Amino acid sequence: MTILESGVLSETPPSTNTNVIWYPTIMATDTRLASELTAAIARRRTFAIISHPDAGKTTLTEKLLLYSGLIRTAGMVRGRKGGKATASDWMGMEQERGISITASAMQFPYKGAVINLLDTPGHQDFSEDTYRTLTAADSAIMVIDAAKGVETQTRKLFAVCRLRRIPVLTLINKMDVPGRPPLDLMTEVEQALNIHASAINWPIGSGSDFAGIVTRADNRVQLFSRTAHGGATKVETKSLALSELGATGRVSQETMEQVLHDLELLEIAGNPFSRDSFLQGDVTPVFFGSALTNFGVETFLDAFVGLAPSPGARPADGDDSVELVVDPVDRPFSAYVFKLQANMNPKHRDSTAFLRICSGRFERDMVVKHHRLGREIRLARPHSLVAQERSTVEEAYPGDIVGIINPGLFAIGDTVSVTGGFNFKPLPQFQPEIFARLRPTDVGKRKAFDKGLSQMAQEGTVQIMRSLNDQETLIAAVGRLQFEVLQYRLRHEYRVETILDALPFTCSAWLEGDPSTFKGPSASMMVKDHRDRVVVLFGDQLMKTIARDRNPDHALSDMG
Repeated sequence: MTILESGVLSETPPSTNTNVIWYPTIMATDTRLASELTAAIARRRTFAIISHPDAGKTTLTEKLLLYSGLIRTAGMVRGRKGGKATASDWMGMEQERGISITASAMQFPYKGAVINLLDTPGHQDFSEDTYRTLTAADSAIMVIDAAKGVETQTRKLFAVCRLRRIPVLTLINKMDVPGRPPLDLMTEVEQALNIHASAINWPIGSGSDFAGIVTRADNRVQLFSRTAHGGATKVETKSLALSELGATGRVSQETMEQVLHDLELLEIAGNPFSRDSFLQGDVTPVFFGSALTNFGVETFLDAFVGLAPSPGARPADGDDSVELVVDPVDRPFSAYVFKLQANMNPKHRDSTAFLRICSGRFERDMVVKHHRLGREIRLARPHSLVAQERSTVEEAYPGDIVGIINPGLFAIGDTVSVTGGFNFKPLPQFQPEIFARLRPTDVGKRKAFDKGLSQMAQEGTVQIMRSLNDQETLIAAVGRLQFEVLQYRLRHEYRVETILDALPFTCSAWLEGDPSTFKGPSASMMVKDHRDRVVVLFGDQLMKTIARDRNPDHALSDMG
């Protein structure tokens, strides 16, 4: 294991002579290191899983860990009483509700590859955390419910992938329960997301009759057998030629005819697949399976490793404002912070900054430049991380997600590197849609309340806004569940009970122009964000449209 979570930041290099600044030997002129980096990068696949709530994203995450050998048995998302909890969910609220609320990062080996999985929140109210996490991914897996098709959250997340040109693989999940015809689902993916879809394999039956999949390239069939342990252990499979399927007695004549009909239609009218088109974002390869029963999971993971891209070059802005490209091999260590999370380990009550490594080799105890602060810091005691479990490691490579203890030095979007002289592109901030006033029930807990609220604002759980005269403080979020998480964490991590008063606003925009001449509609309010930028809150989208029409000399931006 080669990632994740550095334990301590220190501004003193590991030397008895504090006048000597220590850097690891990671210059690009080192041919041996360049070869090591090239090999390590080629093995890595860093990806996020995106889906609408309840499409099976967290279940798939758990099964990927199962097939990698990282866990022996998988805990169902909504397990039986006394059963296992999902390993990738760490917050008590996640385990209680059976949903992913925070983005977590984990690494595991799989058949010679090193997989970096970003388990993003699937709940529709956590899109901002998910959006930021997608910036750290080189590819994405889109999970679609076979019964429901393409849903609202899926559309939003896919749009972000398209904006950042992230290649997307599609898994149509829950084939073991009654769902829609596969051809209809393929058509909907193309029409709803405006992308070509190419089926790599095809289901044999559906619902209780889902018996296996056939790979279109070679017409090989994988038949699945249910195990006594259900989806908690690997599924048993039997491989055979499609021409031999009828003789097995496993499928009905009707199912056999339907499969042959669909495959013939795909050959005539289906989209061809090429890896180049996939990497350019023009086509999504489509797979079928059931994460709950493990049917098709291993086949999908094998294909993912073969198709998904390794970490590549990343754009950045030089100190002279000229755009440059950070090559993962040629440039020494660099990374950026895409997520902050406090109290992942209740025993230590710490804050973790998650960094995406973009170039060079990360080494324990290395000195790096903190670009925003203009100072040097030392990174020590790196750890791997799955949920709350940590294990110390020594080094990490481009594509890896490194978590380090954050003593208040890091903000989302910060760049760190050995050389300095540039900053990775700033992460987008999305307009909040709900607003409220929050106060502690016990005024004696005000200090703890302020500390917890400030910490979660740094993480991006909520945004803190102030009235233009600085007399009033509001909280804002992309979705209502973020307020519930805020109150939950204040209660459990800071021992503060709170009262939340919702405000009658449903959308917002950053204002560009003179606030004193802005003519806002009646159902609107102007406030300032944490960077003192003016934000206008609106009662609904109609009020926002009216404001735009009334103020042609001002601009309203949905992304900050």
